[in-house]
Amino acid sequence: MRRYSLLLTIRGAYQKDAAFCADRGQAGLAEREGMIVKKMLFIYNPNAGTGTLKPRLSDVIDIFTKAGYEVTAYPTQKYHDGTEKMETCSDGYDLIGCSGGDGTLDEVVTGMRMRAYKAPLGYIPAGTTNDFASSLGIPKDILAAADTAVNGVPFPCDVGTFNNDYFIYIAAFGLFTDVSYETKQSMKNILGHLAYVLEGAKRIFNIPSYKIRVIHDGEEIEDEFIYGMVTNSRSVGGFTGIIGTDVVFDDGEFEVTLIKTPKNPLELNELLGAIMLRQINPERMYSFKSGCIQFESTEAIPWTLDGEYGGSHEEVTVRNNRQALQIMVRQEVAAGLAAEKMAEEAAEIDGAAEG
Repeated sequence: MRRYSLLLTIRGAYQKDAAFCADRGQAGLAEREGMIVKKMLFIYNPNAGTGTLKPRLSDVIDIFTKAGYEVTAYPTQKYHDGTEKMETCSDGYDLIGCSGGDGTLDEVVTGMRMRAYKAPLGYIPAGTTNDFASSLGIPKDILAAADTAVNGVPFPCDVGTFNNDYFIYIAAFGLFTDVSYETKQSMKNILGHLAYVLEGAKRIFNIPSYKIRVIHDGEEIEDEFIYGMVTNSRSVGGFTGIIGTDVVFDDGEFEVTLIKTPKNPLELNELLGAIMLRQINPERMYSFKSGCIQFESTEAIPWTLDGEYGGSHEEVTVRNNRQALQIMVRQEVAAGLAAEKMAEEAAEIDGAAEG
């Protein structure tokens, strides 16, 4: 019986090797016959989220390969490694793949923007919150997202410049903005999104206030704020609809929300309640759209960019780089992300109202 099992094992190994050699032979034949072989660089964070990518990594690369890509896979080893890899990789890739949380996505896109890399980006969300992927309708399922990365359609998405840095969907200061990068990875892996909530609860009685002058589109605002965010997303911190429902991703403008400092704990409680109910209170908040915003303060204010620490600054200039990134999305959701589609729907509503 042991000898028979060994023969089966050897036969199975031989069949796998034969199939592998056949595949390699077909690939070589394709190259000899002049067929185009597409190349893909896949950068992934093996420690992101709860490690959901690791057990599916082989299946993910198989999806890429079946779509006609020769895949180079690179697991990030340290903070900012995604940026460094993009800065040093060759120019010959037809598609950049990325998997991890919002921070990993930020690193890869930052590297792409620093060297003006033109290849489209396919993103597989594997972090704790994945705000940007949720906003773009990228599937939460690992394999479905991998399929979208190689078989979806490229969507021209805006990217933000923050002084000399970049961000994808949010630059923010103040209330709870340090929660995402100060929450331990081990807590995120065990508790998921609840880890952010628990970490944020520690800060509820220690909220800083900043006096800031905000300049945009020829207007100036000077006030004291506990929170401010510049966004290009329909989801922030796992909550959808806080910014509004008319968010598009290719219009060259960001959504800006600034929350005034409350005078007492009662006002703070009312303010937090309004935020959770997706209500903009014009007496307590400023809300507007702009493609360029300047922030000036007399003290260095810590900022977060896509959930990662963005440094402390007295002066900040945020600019929208319209349609600077081609990101792969599902064909059926692409139109709903665009400014053109939003304008068409608004015109239809106006026409129906007039009729």
